[in-house]
Amino acid sequence: MRAIPYQEFDLRREWKEGMKSTKYVIVGGGMVAGYAAKELVNRGLKSGELAIVSSENALPYERPPLSKGFLAGKDTEASILINSLEFYHNHGIHVKLGMAIESVDAKHKRVRTHSGEDFAFDSLLLATGARARSMDYPGRELRDVFYLRSLEDSRNLRASAATAKAAVVIGGGFIGMEVAAVLAQKDIQTTMIIRDDRVWSRFFTPEMSTFFERYYSTHGVRLVKEASIAALEGKGTVHPVLLVDGRRIPSDLVVAGIGAIPNTELLAKSGIALDNGVVVNEYLEASEPGVCAAGDAANYPDLIFEKRRRVEHWDNAISQGQHWAGIVLGDRQPFIHVPYFFSDVFNLSYEFWGDSSGATQTVVRGDTNASAFSVWWLKKNQVVAAFTMNHREEEREIAPEWIRNKQTVSPQRLTDQTRSIREAVQRPS
Repeated sequence: MRAIPYQEFDLRREWKEGMKSTKYVIVGGGMVAGYAAKELVNRGLKSGELAIVSSENALPYERPPLSKGFLAGKDTEASILINSLEFYHNHGIHVKLGMAIESVDAKHKRVRTHSGEDFAFDSLLLATGARARSMDYPGRELRDVFYLRSLEDSRNLRASAATAKAAVVIGGGFIGMEVAAVLAQKDIQTTMIIRDDRVWSRFFTPEMSTFFERYYSTHGVRLVKEASIAALEGKGTVHPVLLVDGRRIPSDLVVAGIGAIPNTELLAKSGIALDNGVVVNEYLEASEPGVCAAGDAANYPDLIFEKRRRVEHWDNAISQGQHWAGIVLGDRQPFIHVPYFFSDVFNLSYEFWGDSSGATQTVVRGDTNASAFSVWWLKKNQVVAAFTMNHREEEREIAPEWIRNKQTVSPQRLTDQTRSIREAVQRPS
């Protein structure tokens, strides 16, 4: 799909200069916007009632392919769009691309762009997302140094990878793992540099880390653990990466996956409460009337785990965008959702539900030396999180159900694979 100038997306030509006014305005053109628009349409949105104002120059698109299918060259830009251009045309949805928001005036219900345009609203959804956390090493400004948050990022990284011989991926989380897998499959000599003593220690158990480290090594990825970067070297283009201990890691391409920061700076003077994102209640409502937030930028109360969280993943963006659409159309229900994410690396596909941070015990079904097993995190025998990889379909179905219902189980029966997993449920005595 060719890059289309945002002027072509001024879908309501009758808008004149001056104040633009619509019933609903979404600030941010990511997955929240795409799925919220679809849900509003499904629930009877009228032409002219919705405006999407985005700083990006692409219609809302799926984010997971950026580090998977699109980066690998299997998906096209057109194939990852959430809705087609015709969808927005046909339903009279204003889409303004390439427009960064300068400020939000919640009291007077209007937003202003850097170009000086004002948009008035009855209901505002803040879906400003998050940006990649930047490196602070010398040489970070060199060419062929990448982060991965947007379609443009993935497009540029894919172009650079076409000629790269050696790549360094900084960070051992799910973005780093996905990117490293794609680059290695392009026959690029790929090295992952992580600070910890094992891959993704914040999430994986030691046994899970061991499995993935071995799997990556057998697929050509070199892991350098407990390592700190001193500088990115090179003249114009990065090459190589210098570690604090003096080692130099060959690289003509570097990708950093070291976290993300919610985009809330534009709200600093809005009066809207901020704390690691936009603070919202169980209805996704911010501190100012008529304003909600969803997706990567929303700090919401998780009613299942009774704690606040901000989630940077596909499923949360979809679910909160759809939920907001229901709320503004009168279906006022609290947002209750089991945290979830998935990943695809090499020939593996895995999923995770819940929150393992408070767990007191882990139970494994299957063999962590094989590529098909599941891990269950328990807190006083209550299931709080689950991981499944190439394992039984029944387990995928039951994991979110158990977490949502705070199900207690017998660890001994849960471990026993000769039993159906449902037999692990602990019955009242």
